[in-house]
Amino acid sequence: MHWIALQPASDASLADATTAWAWRALQFTPMVARLESALVMEVSASERLFGGSMSLLAKLFEPNGPIAPVEYAQGTTSLIAFGRLQCAGAQVHSADAMPADALPVHTLAAARAHLPTLARLGIANWGQLRALPRGGLVRRFGAGLVDALDCAYGQRAEVYPWLTLPEVFDAPLELAASVETATALLFGARRLLAQLQVWLRARQRGVLALELLWELDARRSNALHVDAHHSGGAQGRLELRTAQPTQDMAHLARLLSEQLARVTLPAPVLHLRMRSLQTQPLAGESISLLPEDVRHGDSLHQLLERLSARLGPEQVRSVQLHADHRPERMQSWCAAVSATQSGAACAHSTGAGGRFDSKNVPQNALYPTWLLAMPMRLTVHQGLPQHQGPLTLLAGPQRLEAGWLEGEAALRDYYVARSAKAGLLWVYRERLGVQAFWYLHGIFA
Repeated sequence: MHWIALQPASDASLADATTAWAWRALQFTPMVARLESALVMEVSASERLFGGSMSLLAKLFEPNGPIAPVEYAQGTTSLIAFGRLQCAGAQVHSADAMPADALPVHTLAAARAHLPTLARLGIANWGQLRALPRGGLVRRFGAGLVDALDCAYGQRAEVYPWLTLPEVFDAPLELAASVETATALLFGARRLLAQLQVWLRARQRGVLALELLWELDARRSNALHVDAHHSGGAQGRLELRTAQPTQDMAHLARLLSEQLARVTLPAPVLHLRMRSLQTQPLAGESISLLPEDVRHGDSLHQLLERLSARLGPEQVRSVQLHADHRPERMQSWCAAVSATQSGAACAHSTGAGGRFDSKNVPQNALYPTWLLAMPMRLTVHQGLPQHQGPLTLLAGPQRLEAGWLEGEAALRDYYVARSAKAGLLWVYRERLGVQAFWYLHGIFA
């Protein structure tokens, strides 16, 4: 058996470091438990998976992983590891550095209530305590002390209520000092994001939506929104959504920074809280061994999300396709971030000079590169449409009949035409009414 005892540093400015370390430890073994103020984890079954004990320790304590410093010790049982953790300021990190018999008796929790009596008997360490007659120990100190000794030396099974990960990430943070500006909240938010990353990695999920909440000092403001779910405390809230599930906390921190820059706090902030709203299992990614195939920098959706957070969602737009036969209804423009997140069509119409996307159309259809915002009516001379001179019809007709259900029926015959001055054009002739009018609808680049 191989046990590791962990003792996170006690720093009030760090958000529940013990919980964060428990989540991190659960990435390496399901056998993680609290023991007083420390954590114990049994890793013997996981060592082979992570390439041995040294490799497992290197991954457990990698610099970019934990959010708080930690002291640790090892042992063949959890009580030995925990006992070594308490010795000499927890400077002993080797499993063989201090024999179990040499551990001070005060490091055994079951013996602490009897320390004055044990001191009068001259008992200073585990070995001396274990050498006493078992019957006498039970009569004098109770069966609990003997059972603890048996667990410490591996003669009795160690049973703990094993820790599990919560289904939803929800972490509070008490700020060391009140914060006056929203941008200064990012410092505390980064700590919560680090905890979120630990939770996501342990659950092998990516976050799609999260919220950052802050509690305001109600004594400094006269007009604050009171949240009924938080004992009358004044609250502020910022919701963050991404197009793809991610564990990239640097990207989320940049989005938070852009959005917090537009927030004005009506009063100082005392507490922060971060919650996950939507997560999704994270699929594994196959990374190429070829240097030219390795992606550098941000992905496209990360760039769009960052620009949208900085400039506003309506300032970064993308094309959405629609299931409609009418060319002017086949696409629309909407906010790039909302389009990527929902995939839903927008109700905005294509502006002048809008580029026409010919994806997912019949292979024999001849669509132009550019569509006019509004079809331009052409004059007709001797039965031929005119645009800077007579047009020569090269291909067509491509017949279109659509829009009956909306009450905007379109009955048209489209042609590819050549103009001596304007080049290749896309024209159509209306088939509604007594007189057939010709229109210019697109231009081939």
